[in-house]
Amino acid sequence: MVQQLTELKQKWMDDYEVVFGEEVEHIPQTELGALLDDVEETNFVEGEVFKGQIIAIGNDYVTIDIGYKQEGLVSIKEFLSYDGSLKIKEGDEIEVYLERLESTHGNLVLSKDKAEILKAWDRISEACEQGNPLEGTVVAKVKGGLSVDIGVKAFLPGSQIDLRPTRNLDRYIGKKMEFKVIKFNKKRGNIVLSRRIILQEERSKLRTEILGQIQEGMIVKGIVKNITDYGAFIDLGGIDGLLHITDMSWGRVKHPSNVLGIGDEIEVKILKFDAEKERVSLGLKQVQPNPWEEAGNKYEISSKVSGEVVSVKDYGIFVELSDGIEGLVHVSEMSWTGKVKNPTKEYTVGEKVEAEVLEVDIENKRISLGIKQLLPNPWDDLIAKYDIGGKVKGKIKSIVEFGLFIDLDEEVDALVHISDISWIKKSININEEFTVGDEIEAMVLSMDKENQKFCIGIKQLEEDPWKKIEQRYPTGSIVEAEVIRVADFGAFVEIETGIEGLIHISELSQERVEKPSDVIKAGDRPKMMIISVDKEAKKIALSIKAAVSAEESGTMDSYQNEETKSSSSIAEQLKGFNLKDD
Repeated sequence: MVQQLTELKQKWMDDYEVVFGEEVEHIPQTELGALLDDVEETNFVEGEVFKGQIIAIGNDYVTIDIGYKQEGLVSIKEFLSYDGSLKIKEGDEIEVYLERLESTHGNLVLSKDKAEILKAWDRISEACEQGNPLEGTVVAKVKGGLSVDIGVKAFLPGSQIDLRPTRNLDRYIGKKMEFKVIKFNKKRGNIVLSRRIILQEERSKLRTEILGQIQEGMIVKGIVKNITDYGAFIDLGGIDGLLHITDMSWGRVKHPSNVLGIGDEIEVKILKFDAEKERVSLGLKQVQPNPWEEAGNKYEISSKVSGEVVSVKDYGIFVELSDGIEGLVHVSEMSWTGKVKNPTKEYTVGEKVEAEVLEVDIENKRISLGIKQLLPNPWDDLIAKYDIGGKVKGKIKSIVEFGLFIDLDEEVDALVHISDISWIKKSININEEFTVGDEIEAMVLSMDKENQKFCIGIKQLEEDPWKKIEQRYPTGSIVEAEVIRVADFGAFVEIETGIEGLIHISELSQERVEKPSDVIKAGDRPKMMIISVDKEAKKIALSIKAAVSAEESGTMDSYQNEETKSSSSIAEQLKGFNLKDD
């Protein structure tokens, strides 16, 4: 306006000739005079709103003429849109708020924002009091939240942006949304908005609708709201449902976050609905094909498969063949020789393995696999290499309670059972008689491919002393031997090294014997008659009574015939006794 006044003044001077010293009766009212009158009549009061014209746009400030004797400045930030572009140009008329008539630099201090706040104050106040929503545009990200243009700048706190905390505030900039005014201060010009309240109201309405419509078996859409170790909570648009980890996939899920992310939109099936408690159980895998339905056709017996080890147990490993399909390789199916005792030392999770399908149980969702079936069976080579009855040499690899394991430089170790060590030794302390690393010679006794047993024997290298026992000790013959043990039912004698016989209590004397130790003791060497020999059971029955009678009669042959008739009954009496026991 100052510039306009200057131009009008010059024009006025050009139009009229002024003669100094002469009396001028009348000078007509001019445009300049009118403008000057207007300036004088305008009452510029701080705190009021005035119309002005943009006369210059600088880097930091916009210069505005409101008709006062000097121009005013407004921060250029008040004229920027959310994308940083200017919403004004020179010559535009706007309303501004007069904050101070003169700053330290001598210019007016103006504010466009405050003018708009005052202009829109009645509308905002009414919206706050009545709870009516206001439409606005998010224009910028500020400390603690967002700046929203609702005709004036208002503050939207981060906690009031959405139903859940959100970190990515940039995605809201430029969006038009509805808000509710939750707080304002007219004096300071502060306005606080909430979008969360509107969303909560909408959610409450949807909740009522959903609770009335939801049914078990329905397929619905939802958004992942939260993820825990045991599952995920899905927002169904008014009510939350729990998607348990076991219902996320037909396969193994290590953690729900490996399958879902917060904010993901998914389709789920209503598995269970408790209307009273408003609890909903959801299933994700139930909306996908069950891989076990085709497993029978896909995985045939004896077919070769490959997969990744997903779990290692003491009893075997679980191999994922495809999504939702796992097979078990039992420890017994890992090696032909049974050398794999602890799978945790042989396999690791994530390792790739190949196996053969052994069994498919669709009903129980189980597939049995074998690794050894893809490897050469050492038992085939073993059977071809060794003959039953052949001699072998090897070193003692280990000593156990029941025998010796012999290393024959094969994948399979041979076993000498304790019963195959000696024909005549009744009890053997193998730890005292043998040492790991000792070389022994033995005979091949059996090779059982099915039960994976390779048995060899040491005693079989010598003839069984019981084999011709009847020839050495025929029934009726008289022998003399040392008593080695006395028991309640009789006395044991050693006829020859490793060969024992029993004198039953009824054969100790011609008199009745109540207690064997009363008539015989260890170390005695009585004469006895052989009354029965059972080489299969390795038992010999003897009789002192019969030997005495034969000597007294002097007719051993006739007595022998008499005893032969009753030998079977005596043998029956001895069947219940083990000659190896006391």
